[in-house]
Amino acid sequence: MQQIETINPATGKLIATYDNETPEQVSQKVKSSRTALAGWKKLELSERTDYMRRLGRVMRKSREEYARTITEEMGKPIRQSLAEIEKCAWVCDYYAEHAEVFLRDQIIPTEFRKSFVSFEPLGVVASIMPWNFPFWQVMRFAVPALTAGNVGVLKHSSVCLGSSLKLQQAFEDAGFPENVFQTVIGDYRVGEALVQANIDAVSVTGSLNTGKRVAELASMDLKKFVLELGGSDPFIVLEDADLHQAALMATQSRLLNNGQSCIAAKRFIVVKDVVEKFTKLFAEDTLAEVVGDPLDPKTTVGPLVRDSQRQSLSKQVEDARAKGGNVLIGGKPINRDGYFYEPTIISNVRHEMDVLREEVFGPAAPILVVENEAQAIIEANNSEFGLGASIWTSNLERGIRLARQIDSGIVSINEMVKSDPRLPFGGVKKSGIGRELSEFGIKEFVNIKSIVVKDVTSKLLVE
Repeated sequence: MQQIETINPATGKLIATYDNETPEQVSQKVKSSRTALAGWKKLELSERTDYMRRLGRVMRKSREEYARTITEEMGKPIRQSLAEIEKCAWVCDYYAEHAEVFLRDQIIPTEFRKSFVSFEPLGVVASIMPWNFPFWQVMRFAVPALTAGNVGVLKHSSVCLGSSLKLQQAFEDAGFPENVFQTVIGDYRVGEALVQANIDAVSVTGSLNTGKRVAELASMDLKKFVLELGGSDPFIVLEDADLHQAALMATQSRLLNNGQSCIAAKRFIVVKDVVEKFTKLFAEDTLAEVVGDPLDPKTTVGPLVRDSQRQSLSKQVEDARAKGGNVLIGGKPINRDGYFYEPTIISNVRHEMDVLREEVFGPAAPILVVENEAQAIIEANNSEFGLGASIWTSNLERGIRLARQIDSGIVSINEMVKSDPRLPFGGVKKSGIGRELSEFGIKEFVNIKSIVVKDVTSKLLVE
């Protein structure tokens, strides 16, 4: 198989070269994972949560090392990379503290002597993960799945194979038994080989096409799957919103991770009475962002992950421009080493423009004007995706009422959309199937087993 190169997107220079693993190597790793499963799932839950606590300590101890790897491989500003590792430690702590409650038997009253539901591991769970949150997206799958007694095999994006190997090392440094968590190295063909191997379930975060392909392969053997496939999140600004705060958070949400986040605000839906003021504030806050070397702590916006990603964004912006969109700020690649693109705001957008019809994975923000809240909800739901949404209003009851009308897995009122270990994460429509995190996430990869006990009735023999 062809070798894989990882590239620093801030410089365009080679970081490392890796060999694709063969299907036979993938199959062998899955086999060794199944061997490890036998011992891992028999441990007391308290023993598995102790491993998670140790993993959290490893994350914090190696925080700077891991963050630098993230930034060098995919361009995330270093401050955000450090925050990503801290979040990984948090999810370890969270499940270590709460798993006993989540997984305890649930008593169900019936006419029988005893009836209850138990939660038992499914087995070997594969994961196919993307590059944009190289540590966090793996950990939000692996920590609950392994805590529940499963073992994991990771096939990471070809962009961030250094991160993949450091994750495996982190589990080893935390003392996990051999092969409880493993990594396979390769391109999409290795991912397909993993899904077709002797696994029991698979978790995917990635593109719609990746999710469809994995679902197709997994369904052939009726393997369980959870899919998180991105979004085109609406950011609704109503006439009674705090516009200064809304504009500040619009900037942060759109430019987080250089605009490359599934739950970033991507469609800015603004009531016409306040659109002029909001747009002015949004532009001012966006222009105040610092574009530069992602290893510099002052930088808030780094490069896109690859030149192909930058070209895709350029095509979307040019499509909007050609169809009458008004590029207020930005709108072109930055002439420097690496794959940088100017933070961009586009007004006068219409439905036929790609920036509204497609997911925009980069620092470009289209603003769509609506008459009122009713039209705002119609536009918010006018998407094939349904991952997250945010609503900005000073009337909290109004915000809750409107949140119930939006087709998405997450709605934040007066806050940007974020993933949180305490809350279920996932979407509807083409944003995916299933949930990660919280009690709901840990129960995605368990056998929900009903156990019923009836008294044994004995009859005395009469002689």
